[in-house]
Amino acid sequence: MGLTLVEKIAARHADGLAPGTVVRSGDFISIRPRHVMTHDNTGGVIPKFKQIVATSIADPVQPVFAIDHDIQNVTPKNLEKYAKIEEFAAEHGIDFYPAGTGISHQVMVEQGYVVPGALVVASDSHSNLYGGAAALGTPVVRTDAASIWATGVTWWQVPKVAKAVLKGSLSAGVVGKDVIIALCGLFNKDEVLNHAVEFLGDGVANLPMSARLTIANMTTEWGALAGVFPFDEVTVNYLRSRVPEFSNPNRPGKRGPKSRSGYSNADIDAWWKNRSELSADVDAGYAIELELDLATVVPHVSGPNEVKTMVSLPEMERKHVAIQKAYLLSCVNARFEDLHDAAEVIRARGGHVANGVEFYLAPASAEVQAKSESNGDWKTLLDAGAIPLPPGCGACIGLGRGLVGKGETAISATNRNFKGRMGDREALVYLGSPAVVAASALAGFICAPQSFTERRAGTSVRRAEKKTHSAGSVKIIAGFPPSVRGRVLFVDKDNLNTDGIYGSKHTYRDDMTPEEMATVTFENYDPNFNALYQKGDVVVGGLNFGSGSSREQAATALKFKGIPCVIAASFSETYKRNAFNNGFVVFECPELVTHLRSTLKNRAPTTVASKIDIDYSKSRLTIDGKSFPFPPLSPAAQELIVAGGAENLVASRLRAKT
Repeated sequence: MGLTLVEKIAARHADGLAPGTVVRSGDFISIRPRHVMTHDNTGGVIPKFKQIVATSIADPVQPVFAIDHDIQNVTPKNLEKYAKIEEFAAEHGIDFYPAGTGISHQVMVEQGYVVPGALVVASDSHSNLYGGAAALGTPVVRTDAASIWATGVTWWQVPKVAKAVLKGSLSAGVVGKDVIIALCGLFNKDEVLNHAVEFLGDGVANLPMSARLTIANMTTEWGALAGVFPFDEVTVNYLRSRVPEFSNPNRPGKRGPKSRSGYSNADIDAWWKNRSELSADVDAGYAIELELDLATVVPHVSGPNEVKTMVSLPEMERKHVAIQKAYLLSCVNARFEDLHDAAEVIRARGGHVANGVEFYLAPASAEVQAKSESNGDWKTLLDAGAIPLPPGCGACIGLGRGLVGKGETAISATNRNFKGRMGDREALVYLGSPAVVAASALAGFICAPQSFTERRAGTSVRRAEKKTHSAGSVKIIAGFPPSVRGRVLFVDKDNLNTDGIYGSKHTYRDDMTPEEMATVTFENYDPNFNALYQKGDVVVGGLNFGSGSSREQAATALKFKGIPCVIAASFSETYKRNAFNNGFVVFECPELVTHLRSTLKNRAPTTVASKIDIDYSKSRLTIDGKSFPFPPLSPAAQELIVAGGAENLVASRLRAKT
């Protein structure tokens, strides 16, 4: 059987493998990524780097720092944090992009760090965006970032790979955001959960780079670890358009002496010559194959407060859902093309932002804003009443000006609308394309920029044969608890995101103590959780527990609370990675969740259930007189727990080398 593109890229960046070794989905490998990007959270990675007793960066061209999250916060404390990050970058010769340059993922693509066939990781869940440029972009966590700084490598399990076949062409007025909203809504049963998605089919050639970046970005919300487009003529044309920018002496950022930013036409020619190495084999095997006819896609919105719930625009217009806020910003939809689409809606309709509506505008980068100003789009948006914000994450991450208030409804071109993420947890947020946001801001209610005929989506699904696991004995290493007993707190929610577990307003407060972090767990999901909790309770969740943002505090806060483990029907792979990297046990047992849902009556957001006995040596748990198997915890996983996390493990290995 041939290899997928994801498997090929993983093998290219594997460390320590013998030449010619084939890498397959499921393999645990050591990876040496081309780059590791951190943003404001660099301030949290630096102490981790120091805690593992590292004194120098293994490869100074690997890290890239790009400040983007809390840039509207000009308090002395935050500015001091940014200054320390810049100072650390200068000390170690690391490329640094200050606040105001742009959103980190846009910067990574604009400044030439993302190239075809590269593995580029970031301590941020939307690193999937890099797949739009035929790279493998995937999130790591802060602990991984510190490990890569210190050693150049980290561990990775090659994910299952899904094939998404896109056929035909989009209708007029339909854009990339509509495609990914359709994919999230049509395939919303975890078809691609923790997979890497490869986009193929004749329809791919009809998608411009802006659409590809948008679709790849929001594969995160679809549940995927990565979304990768092929290296084709669309990619080549985009790369060539960027080459002149790299010779600009006024290019933003401060680059180290050995910076790997940018590429030349000769580089592009070489990649094109060897493009077979940047493509999946024709006989590659996939875990699942999905198909979408692009001609059947019509604009929808997601929500409220759920990405995977989509509603057609004709239906939304019939509901006449009034809005108080509109947002055109974020790494998914604030590029030049997005701002142009919104400006064209305003030119076509005329008028001004509706009374009672605040329309917030932030470009993906300073370069995007300059280009938008040069062709008049920026002025058109401002003249219509848009409120400009600096190029950064802002309201998308619940920071800065313009957050959605209690009881308000918003339409947003961002990638997430989780409850409480963009402001008050009692607000309603819908997601749509830039054109939908602009049209809705003018109208005062959610509406389409033009008329669309509702039609049935053309889709199909083909699954590979599913394998089931059985319980098995496993050797328990010294220091790892062979068993756990505690009361179950059932958090009955599928796709519970990290905003629900640990709110965004706490995420960038690096001064919070473990005790303070423990007190705010689940406050966006269930404010009553802490009243029910007793030390030693085992938390059980639903499908895709810990989806969304890659914030590690959603795992560490539960550890600090004294919870011995979390069991779920399935996990976001990033959440699982955060947990083990911080010495916290999580494992999957969907049969347990099915049992609790069938036996517990009158379930609340958090329900107290019976006591559970967990036997790690037998990989089996018992509750209510019933026994269920779960996947064995490997010695490598146990080692992370016993060491107290990856930082301590890496530190011990560094000490062993001296």
